[in-house]
Amino acid sequence: MSDTEEKKLDFIREIIAEDLASGKHQSIITRFPPEPNGYLHIGHAKSICLNFGIAQELRSVGATCNLRFDDTNPSKEEVEYVDSIREDVKWLGFEWDALHFASDYFEFYYDCAVDLIKKGLSYVDEQTHEQIKENRGNVNVAGTASPWRERSIEENLSIFARMRAGDFADGSMVLRAKIDMAAANINLRDPVIYRIMRAHHHNTGDAWCIYPMYDFAHPLEDALEHITHSLCTLEFENHRPLYDWVIENCPVPSKPRQIEFARLNLTYTVMSKRKLLQLVKDQQVSGWDDPRLPTISGLRRRGYPAAAIRNFCQVIGITKFNGTTSIDLLEFEVRSQLNRESPRHMAVLEPLKVLLQNVAEGETLEAEIQQHPERPEMGVRAVTHGREIWIEASDFMIDPPKKFYRLGPGRHVRLRGGDIIKCLSFDQNQAGEVILVRCELLRGTAGGSAPEGVECRAAIHWVDCASGRDADVRLYDRLFLVEDPDAVEEGFASVLNPDSLNTIIAKIEPSLADVAPGYICQFERTGYFIADSKDHQAGAKPVFNRTVGLKDSWAKKSGK
Repeated sequence: MSDTEEKKLDFIREIIAEDLASGKHQSIITRFPPEPNGYLHIGHAKSICLNFGIAQELRSVGATCNLRFDDTNPSKEEVEYVDSIREDVKWLGFEWDALHFASDYFEFYYDCAVDLIKKGLSYVDEQTHEQIKENRGNVNVAGTASPWRERSIEENLSIFARMRAGDFADGSMVLRAKIDMAAANINLRDPVIYRIMRAHHHNTGDAWCIYPMYDFAHPLEDALEHITHSLCTLEFENHRPLYDWVIENCPVPSKPRQIEFARLNLTYTVMSKRKLLQLVKDQQVSGWDDPRLPTISGLRRRGYPAAAIRNFCQVIGITKFNGTTSIDLLEFEVRSQLNRESPRHMAVLEPLKVLLQNVAEGETLEAEIQQHPERPEMGVRAVTHGREIWIEASDFMIDPPKKFYRLGPGRHVRLRGGDIIKCLSFDQNQAGEVILVRCELLRGTAGGSAPEGVECRAAIHWVDCASGRDADVRLYDRLFLVEDPDAVEEGFASVLNPDSLNTIIAKIEPSLADVAPGYICQFERTGYFIADSKDHQAGAKPVFNRTVGLKDSWAKKSGK
């Protein structure tokens, strides 16, 4: 796209631009309204980038974005989730203009419910939950009116006040909106708007024993905060008529507009907080921040950069139609971001010992490693080795095929940042596995071209046996074996990948031994790794998580 070419807006931004141009709104107020009943996942990241992004883009007209916790169901909400959501939003690179809790508005919801009762638009129902559900009918059968639907306004007001006072047992009655039991949209068939629930609330304590339903509280929150555009995912499309009904019939200070967009679905992933919670409770993962989960805290612990997630959300865009995005696209954005930012280090994941026969015991040789091949300002570092080094087992083959340019009998290869070595012989164990490669070091070949008559077309990474350190390296793979775990008849848990985590002991160069938790780098020719934020501790055995692998050209050629 050229500098003069105007960037195409998505349909939501087009609506907002039209509202500003027409004078309908002088400024824009959006909100991100998570329920604090679990940790945020990458699907929420899409909503965060949309709502906060619009506010950032329209700062010139005073646009703002609120962070609001929809905490109207204390039975599932915890302060832990509130704290994690704040941290996740900030880590993604956004700041809220105002912080609100839906629970701060409980008195307002109650007053609106009383107002509906006074207008004859709400009533107390004493049917059981099962009776209400059965009597609502279905898409082909109209609902059946509750026997309590025609209570008098006075009686409804009296009973509702007693509900608030705690005179009735949990579940014994509810407050319902009186709309239309024959409505084509079942959400309009006298939906429940208040229920009795004795549960301690993280924000209001035990001050309330009745709580509003989400579909009732949501539009009132938006109106009270003067939200101009209430952006929701498509599952709320059928709830919009109820949203509008509440706005039209309650004493609200503004009239927000609800607009729906397609949620994010990823291959090999589940996005339901209920299912993620099940994985945590069943100990299929180590916690909400397990690097295999799509939670923002899990992605952060795995080493995904916030910028890569923002870029991913921008690339997939905002549409009106649900679809599934390949997780490969997310990994591409992560790999691209890390490739630009990450310093290079050497680590050997499948160690094979090499003996340099013409290097004396105790002799030390020096190699120079570029911190980043395309960013000279990051500098170089010196790495030393002696008579014995570790290389990757996959970098040696007894009978190398065509186009394999690494080490083999009689072959040459360059040590990264150092001299060329030539394979003289190798030792095998009784199982036929190569356990030692004996080589000759071609001194003075570091930093230059291969000598005449020496064919050397590749460089391999290595770690010095004497100064290298052992590290626990966690190799993460996809958590599920199939692209759509939600569609599996036996349940999503039946297709968990038993090899989603494989912990190995790797050899790392000394420069990696004392890096701080959260340090991200590329293990040369292997992938991108992060020092684990919890288990990587100073003075202890280093612990690294694989963020994403590199594309291996030889693996592709050989069909691996």
